[in-house]
Amino acid sequence: MKHFLLLAIKLYWTLVPASRRRRCIFRQSCSRYVYGVAEREGLWKGLLALRFRFRNCRAGFHLFDDPVDGRRQLVLPGGLLLGEEEIAERFIDHVDLPKDT
Repeated sequence: MKHFLLLAIKLYWTLVPASRRRRCIFRQSCSRYVYGVAEREGLWKGLLALRFRFRNCRAGFHLFDDPVDGRRQLVLPGGLLLGEEEIAERFIDHVDLPKDT
């Protein structure tokens, strides 16, 4: 059964050009993440990964610079905190947050 999910993702990659896809807030794109999980752990885990990413790769996240170490962090709508290693590079390098004065 996992092969249906993997096939659906491959079709998505083939039929939808990269320029037309949503840009993911995660460093590893949602489709690549779900593909990897489904390939390694099976259909059920792949579907759970898809559900997690679908719920969290949307508006409602907040970026902030950690006052202790200065690293950029992201809070997902569900309250999960992500470090720089999981956030898309465009949020790390190209977004300037307003500084508190």
